[in-house]
Amino acid sequence: MSFQDKVVIVTGASSGIGAAIGIKFAEEGAKVALVGRNQEKLNNVAKKCGNPLIIAADVSKDEDAKRIIDETVKRFGKIDILVNNAGIGGNTNIQEEGVIEVFDKVMATNLRSVVVLTHLAAPHLVKTRGNIVNISSVASVRVIPGAFGYSASKAGLDHFTRAVALELAPLGVRVNVINPGPVRTDFIGNMGATKDIEDATFTRMQELTALNRVSDSDEIADLVLFIASDKAQAITGSSFVSDNGMILKC
Repeated sequence: MSFQDKVVIVTGASSGIGAAIGIKFAEEGAKVALVGRNQEKLNNVAKKCGNPLIIAADVSKDEDAKRIIDETVKRFGKIDILVNNAGIGGNTNIQEEGVIEVFDKVMATNLRSVVVLTHLAAPHLVKTRGNIVNISSVASVRVIPGAFGYSASKAGLDHFTRAVALELAPLGVRVNVINPGPVRTDFIGNMGATKDIEDATFTRMQELTALNRVSDSDEIADLVLFIASDKAQAITGSSFVSDNGMILKC
């Protein structure tokens, strides 16, 4: 699949799934805007992406979201593909003190930021008849204990995807969502878990899958590229589960 001269924004691109997505788009000829909060990690990913635009930003801040769109258009002149990948987790138990603060942060990053970026990018995507790929989770259909905020944010993201897909379809813009199961990234570590807890968590996740495996980031990136390509020109408002059969077994 060639994305020669296509302009792609990837949020949460400093590591994990987002980094893999940015690298694969660049390998296929795309002009990539890498967005993340960690400048050092973004710089490391950029080394594998040719000459990307690096944007250190927090997608949950409206002024940063606007800057992401403005800087991309200023540098490349257009936007063809928006990949909303940035996401955070957080323990949310309804009876715990401080749960609302955590919930608000999770929703701001995982759902509200996607709405804001989609709103800002839509006029540009209409011009290019581009498309959007949102990265959700199997948590949108199978609740993770102690993480109602994360589960709710991803369920909302799935339904937002369908609603916007319907709205933008007459304008030639496709919108789809991917629901990964367990993927070995630094996501758990970023929540403050020790290496031992992280390893134990991935082992437990593996046991919960029908295929008895945990994916790597490249598998999700490959799916993103297919959905964003002309090979998927008839697909919009769809959810793609890539979970090694976790939903089946759980």
